[in-house]
Amino acid sequence: MRDKKLRLLYVIGTLLLLVTEVLIALYVHDSIIRPFIGDMLVVILIGFFVRIFIPRGVKILPLPIFLFAIVIEILQYYDIAGVLGFKDNRFMSVLIGGTFDLHDIVCYAIGCVVLFLIEILIRQTPLYKRNDS
Repeated sequence: MRDKKLRLLYVIGTLLLLVTEVLIALYVHDSIIRPFIGDMLVVILIGFFVRIFIPRGVKILPLPIFLFAIVIEILQYYDIAGVLGFKDNRFMSVLIGGTFDLHDIVCYAIGCVVLFLIEILIRQTPLYKRNDS
């Protein structure tokens, strides 16, 4: 039962972050929120999504997510969107990204630290600790 409640918590978090990311992508065209906050939130979104399927364990989940984000950023350096033929597909270009930027990696690192702190908080809640399954 507790894993179902944890999964529901992560589903809600994932949906809220996904809506936030879509709204940022569609309507925010500034020099702070879209490039920095959006990159920070995307790794938290990925972490919450993974937690829907693996609600416990993997205490270092932010680390593989950070490494995944770095790989994507490196692939952007090599124009992966162009290689895959997605340059003209706006959705896929935004999803994959098109420009390598070291600032993005810093944002991913900050997002993973925030994800790690969120997970520490969640592990301290009665929802996580309760043994009523």
